[in-house]
Amino acid sequence: MSKIVFFCIPAHGHTNPTLGVVRELVGRGHEVWYYSYEAFREKIEAAGAKFIACDTYDVEQNLKPEDAARVGKDLAFSTRILVDTTLALDDMVCKAMEELQPDCIVADSMAVWGKAIAKKLGIPFVSSTTTFAFNKHSAQIMKQSIGELFRMIFSMPSINKDIRRLQDKGYPINSILDIIQNDEFTDTVVYTSPEFQPCADTFSDKYAFVGPSIREPESTFVKEREKLIYISMGTVNNNLMKLYRNCIQAFKDTDYQVLMSVGNLADVEALGELPSNISVQRHVDQIAVLEKADVFLTHCGMNSVTESLYHKVPVLMYPQTGEQGGVANRVEQLNAGVRLKKNTADMIRSGVEELLTNENYAENAAQISEGFKRCAGAKAAADKILSMC
Repeated sequence: MSKIVFFCIPAHGHTNPTLGVVRELVGRGHEVWYYSYEAFREKIEAAGAKFIACDTYDVEQNLKPEDAARVGKDLAFSTRILVDTTLALDDMVCKAMEELQPDCIVADSMAVWGKAIAKKLGIPFVSSTTTFAFNKHSAQIMKQSIGELFRMIFSMPSINKDIRRLQDKGYPINSILDIIQNDEFTDTVVYTSPEFQPCADTFSDKYAFVGPSIREPESTFVKEREKLIYISMGTVNNNLMKLYRNCIQAFKDTDYQVLMSVGNLADVEALGELPSNISVQRHVDQIAVLEKADVFLTHCGMNSVTESLYHKVPVLMYPQTGEQGGVANRVEQLNAGVRLKKNTADMIRSGVEELLTNENYAENAAQISEGFKRCAGAKAAADKILSMC
């Protein structure tokens, strides 16, 4: 029996893919400790891990809900949060690892403290990458605008200052690339297929492209019309009232069944009286809906796109961050979706109709789905982790 420790950032898109792996490891008789935040306790414990809360050790970031949108767009802001968190957890985690003596540490690629502590203490390490693996070749899909490039250049002095804070504490971090880029020498689990990963053949044999861990639906969704349009902007940057109003305007006089999942920030009452074919909910069982959907209007989070394509549902894409833009670029390359170029009712409706009438999109989504299903998923990820123990 092995002792395995997981570290993750407080984000559903980074946590959810690991839960099937935790279940697989626990089911094989291994012990799993999972360092995360109270908002994720229930789902982590349900997977069978021993949950350790980081909230009381972490610094008071005083982040507002609207700051969540900055995390994916402002590299300096994101770096500061990661560095503050790493230094706040340093003493507690190092002491705990010395006492526990785990056989392996598995850390999200953004949870830099996990990798650094494993290096400090000489503990075998596996990186958990829930987006695309990132090197100079795959970076070509992360096409940045001139404005984004200028913002990154001007933010580098602030970023380098935070990197020096890590170095002063003994962390082997040389540059921001050590945080955002996967190196060729670290054993890495990537939760996508070789076919969906850009430039998969340019990564070393340290990389295991295990495919997604898709959970079973937790409820039953009833499809009431011939075509179901599902709309969700994820769990973070979802206060997009203009988009929701335009979706209502786009589909109010159609035969489509439309379901919008808008999260906790949107003012649902401000949307007014809804047409009979459109429903709005705070949260839904996304897997249950995607089993029945025909088109998914999404922010292009990696999890959402993966779940959609796994169920052979083409996507209308409205990315909000550079990372989501990279996912959208890959879907466009594989012709399994179209990008919403303008947030207008006419563009939303024409985008959905293009996906419904051009069979190529659904056929290409089905091919990607077949690639996902050829992967061994959580079983392959568990095998990779246990090979390091």
